[in-house]
Amino acid sequence: MKSCLVVDDSRVIRKVARRMLEEIGFSVEEAGDGKEALERCAAAMPDFILLDWNMPVMNGIEFLRALRETPGGDAPIVVFCTTENDIEHIQAALEAGASEYIMKPFDREILEAKLVSVGVL
Repeated sequence: MKSCLVVDDSRVIRKVARRMLEEIGFSVEEAGDGKEALERCAAAMPDFILLDWNMPVMNGIEFLRALRETPGGDAPIVVFCTTENDIEHIQAALEAGASEYIMKPFDREILEAKLVSVGVL
């Protein structure tokens, strides 16, 4: 079973994403900010990370840059899931090592399509 880390400061988004991902067949962990996510990755590196941009403590792009510098941090496929939809944010995410970008709100069909496109499914 593939593992996923859902990183979002919204408990509602984490629960919705968890439900969708578990139905697809992932084991899911959650983190409420980038710092907590880095700690979870240090304990067990996930196969896939669904990542919000705007969070307290450490935002998504800061987390992604730090993740990619840690041992094994180049392995997880990272998909941003955010309301930030301008080209600057998308370009920064891709340059930092994200594989894809999902706009909020999203549904299972959109999520599954992105997972297929990045090779997780």
